Amino acid sequence: MNLFKKHLFLILALFTLVSCSQQKINGVSLVSPPKPVDELAMSGVKKINANWVAIIPFAFCNNSSPNVYYNQNRQWWGEKSEGVLGLIHLAKQQGLKVFLKPHVWYRKSWIGDFTLEKEQDWKTWEKEYTAYIVSFAKMAQEQQVDLFCVGTELKQVTLQRPFFFKKLINKVRQVYKGNITYAANWDNVEAINFWRDLDYIGVDAYYSLSDKKQPTIDELLAAWQPIKQELHQLSKTNNKPILFTEYGFESSDYNTKETWGSNGKYAINQQAQANAYQSLYNSFYNENWFAGGFLWKWHLTERTMRNKDKAFTPQGKKVAKIIRKQFKK
Repeated sequence: MNLFKKHLFLILALFTLVSCSQQKINGVSLVSPPKPVDELAMSGVKKINANWVAIIPFAFCNNSSPNVYYNQNRQWWGEKSEGVLGLIHLAKQQGLKVFLKPHVWYRKSWIGDFTLEKEQDWKTWEKEYTAYIVSFAKMAQEQQVDLFCVGTELKQVTLQRPFFFKKLINKVRQVYKGNITYAANWDNVEAINFWRDLDYIGVDAYYSLSDKKQPTIDELLAAWQPIKQELHQLSKTNNKPILFTEYGFESSDYNTKETWGSNGKYAINQQAQANAYQSLYNSFYNENWFAGGFLWKWHLTERTMRNKDKAFTPQGKKVAKIIRKQFKK
């Protein structure tokens, strides 16, 4: 090996080592609080060694109109611009990086099912949705937010209006200079046509993994393997890292069967939640094409915790120790 090749080999080896050891995005998805919170509420995030928070400005769509409503008086404080700004400041005071992740709530059902029939209605919706997203993109730029999301789980919109998001991304790039992603539902990831226009491939990773009441870690690792291979290929094809814009598991039986949520119909099972988290971390966190993710979800007030013992939150549960250890790496 000549001297040039030797130096080149050392440089490449060093680059690989740095890439593999780069700190992951160890994030939590904040539940928007109804009223203002203080610094103490945010400090709990640091106790599990998280380094990011996802803040979610909500908008709403009715099933009878193409309009997008946001910053409404009836909304909770943390869902509106005032509260989002306050949460950004609190996060930064704690040394946390911020992912601003707008999400439209569809009053009829899941937002992924939202669709319209008339072209004029689509144009109205696109105009109002663009105004909603760009308004928060401007806030993201003004507040030096670290990552911005142009949409969350809008499955039918991405399928029926495939070029809308390309135009939207261009508009967002004009006002926001940070990194951008889109949060695709797990069953819609392959159909997205604009991954190369973004900085991360965002996945809300509620994959169905097992029909068992409490599968073992090894069983779950095996279930993750084909999913992992598909995501790795998607990353290579688009030359973008994979980011789990949401992931999580309820603390109940069968929590990896209906991973997106069972509405409390199964019995409490903290070990099932712990197994599921450990399998995800073991499967993905050592891969340099995997950027990390945002667990679902973290409450800042007791008021928003419904059916806590079975719910997604890891707060006060066995899995918190696993998360704390993983996030410390």
